Amino acid sequence: MEKIISLCKQRGFINQSSEPYGGFSSSYDYGPLGVELKNNYKKLWWDEMTKNQNGIVGLDSAILMNPRIWEASGHLSAGFADKLVECKSCHKRFKLQDLENQENKCPECGGELMSPKNFNLMMKTFIGPVEDEASLTYLRAETCQGIFMNFKWIENSMRLKIPFGVCQIGKAFRNEITPSNFTYRTREFEQMEMEFFIKPEEAEKWFDYWTNERFNWYLKLGIKKENLRLTPHKELAHYAKKGVDIEYHFPFGWNEVEGIHHRGDWDLGNHSKYSGKDLSYYNSETGEKYVPYVIETSAGCDRGVLMLIIDSYREIEGGRTKTTTATKEKETLLQFNYQLAPIKAAILPLVKKDEQLVQKAKEVYNLLRQYFRVWYDEIDSIGRRYRRQDEIGTPWCITIDSETLDNNTVTVRNRDTMAQERISIQQLKTYLEEN
Repeated sequence: MEKIISLCKQRGFINQSSEPYGGFSSSYDYGPLGVELKNNYKKLWWDEMTKNQNGIVGLDSAILMNPRIWEASGHLSAGFADKLVECKSCHKRFKLQDLENQENKCPECGGELMSPKNFNLMMKTFIGPVEDEASLTYLRAETCQGIFMNFKWIENSMRLKIPFGVCQIGKAFRNEITPSNFTYRTREFEQMEMEFFIKPEEAEKWFDYWTNERFNWYLKLGIKKENLRLTPHKELAHYAKKGVDIEYHFPFGWNEVEGIHHRGDWDLGNHSKYSGKDLSYYNSETGEKYVPYVIETSAGCDRGVLMLIIDSYREIEGGRTKTTTATKEKETLLQFNYQLAPIKAAILPLVKKDEQLVQKAKEVYNLLRQYFRVWYDEIDSIGRRYRRQDEIGTPWCITIDSETLDNNTVTVRNRDTMAQERISIQQLKTYLEEN
């Protein structure tokens, strides 16, 4: 993890938030490469849901909502709380479940721990100029409640018939006691959630379908199969009838990247009761009326991006370049799926001093940047520039040399095989699209 964190900072993927002020606990910023990787990841997920699956539409709901929603959803009850213990001596606080010792001693100073207390994870805020109970609301703890709020509106406006789904990508907030493991567990995070509304009697069928679909999606991204597993829930959340986690083998152990949940009619049923509005579904063709059951797929976007970086990370002892006899240190490679790579191609003039090569390289850059995220680099030797691109996961390096000036061809180097081939500049766009 130390190597991953160092690479993320050095190469513009992820950095500690508020760094000039010494940082801010468990908050991170995505840099130029990190935001491209994250956007690519979100786009692939969005396309999978809205294009590759049937009957799923999108939504972007508000972060701030009526606080009664969180009462109805169960988030203000003891069911959405961690057991917190505090040291009488140093006053540091810990999750009860994270403490390994059984002697009621503080892991920091050895002091005596106080009795556990429930600590609600909802983040409070106030609307308007007066901070009182009347203006109290919460930053949403999950994006799915916005989907349930808009269930009837989406059904009616889009004329949808069950089964159908609604997907959303957005920020959520939880006041975690012990955020940890870089971007894996933070207080501010992004979710990619889909709620699939179904007939109650078809719940098992759709639960199995989405479990299979979601697990296979990670394999399509190139995640190593041996690093993934399905783990059924032993303890269910307050809303769930059944659940399974897709877990990834991080350096800090097996941990969830996505959960598939059979939520039953908990959400629509409770919101009908608390709001006084009928959120049931009516089938005009059969005359059936019922509160739909819901199968949820809930993925952590930040956890997913961290997984992608870790799973793509390679170290090659002695280096990969064999063109010189000099002893080489180990080289780093990020072997991203081509669709996920932040930069698709780097445009490199062979030498910086040759103005004709530089001018031609910039022409190629301007040609390709209309269609792809490309990068221009003329600093250092060509070998060092290749290694820099390998380190950030760029699939292709396009080198402009003296032969380019003669016949308008360039050298295209593949990140994974290091194979090089000559391609005409006119063919570059098609070549990158096809690959």
